Amino acid sequence: MRYPNLLCMRQNFETHRVNDVSGAVMEALAGCDLGAIAPGDEVAVAVGSRGISNLAGIVRTLVEALRERGARPFLVPAMGSHGGGTAEGQRRVLEGYGLGEEALGVPIRAGMETTLLGETADGIPIHIDRIAAAAPHLVIVNRVKPHTSFAGEIESGLLKMLMIGLGNHVGATVYHRAIVTHSFDRIVRSVGSLVLDRCNVRFGLAILEDAADQTALIEAVAPRDFERRERELLVQARRWMPRLPLERIDLLIVDEMGKDVSGQGMDTNVTGRKAVRAAGMPEVTRLFVRALTAGSHGNAHGIGQADFTTTRLVAAVDRRATAINSITAVNPARARIPIHFDTDREAIDAALSTIGLAAPESARIVRIRNTLKLEVVEVSEPCLAELSRRTDLEVLRGPYPLAFDERGDLAPISS
Repeated sequence: MRYPNLLCMRQNFETHRVNDVSGAVMEALAGCDLGAIAPGDEVAVAVGSRGISNLAGIVRTLVEALRERGARPFLVPAMGSHGGGTAEGQRRVLEGYGLGEEALGVPIRAGMETTLLGETADGIPIHIDRIAAAAPHLVIVNRVKPHTSFAGEIESGLLKMLMIGLGNHVGATVYHRAIVTHSFDRIVRSVGSLVLDRCNVRFGLAILEDAADQTALIEAVAPRDFERRERELLVQARRWMPRLPLERIDLLIVDEMGKDVSGQGMDTNVTGRKAVRAAGMPEVTRLFVRALTAGSHGNAHGIGQADFTTTRLVAAVDRRATAINSITAVNPARARIPIHFDTDREAIDAALSTIGLAAPESARIVRIRNTLKLEVVEVSEPCLAELSRRTDLEVLRGPYPLAFDERGDLAPISS
């Protein structure tokens, strides 16, 4: 098969990088009312989301600040059914994020049992991690960003962690089922407000990232302001999101997917495979994903976005962990295994044979490392005329042929 030549390009995103992350955490805490936390008090720090830049440093500074007040912080995994839906699995996930007990010098208290706080007005039972519910003080740490499945004024952030993250496996299952009948926006607001009312939440540490996957803002949010500030921060997060360089793509090649990249392995806001489409999302005819990250621990939830993949990715899948995540999320389609081949060349040939009337050598191809790393991308030469008008793009190398090694696999993208 004949292929188009490629160019390696840099997307020069507008950046808002926080240079002193620890300083930003301390500044955020300085404006936060910590008067209720007395020396000797235990403080549960709920953490667990994947792919957050500088997460270990942010949490380390937070627990050190709490210890300086004489408090006794500990970590509580807040990740719903992730980690295989087990306490030990979630402990290992935290350790993989650099949040182990030895690294931070604080204990991890992981358990899957929940406390029932009551019901919402819709009759939805409210589950919260039993350890977090019993803590005299609870702090939430999470990134605010567009959700990969749901659309609304509130998506991924502090309220979602109160609901699905701290709901553990049983709560996450209940809430996702409720969302099918009602809506994410309705459930996250109703559950979140009742958890805030009935648990000792002291504040949330909200994190925003820019298009270069760098920490751009850290803000301590009082419980009474969770809903209002999340709406405002989500608007800002959407503006700062990274995007692919083209709106219409025949073939998108993603080198790696994984839970440490996005909740669905690949961020649907980037790939355009979100159920509810929004302005600015690309139209991708075929998606080929090549590998599963080690940090995903075999969880390939989201693989169903792809049209084609490799046999090596399929071999790396922990089918049980993936099934638990996808069933809990009430989204079994995201666990479907795509057509897969032993080599990249075979997968690319198959993908290009299904893009329509366009000849393979004129195909609009974009290749990325993953949906978090979009600064350096490969773009096929037929797109150059359109992209040459862009002032935010820089050609680093090329054009050069699409090259495979002796096995028939692609070499890594290099800048």
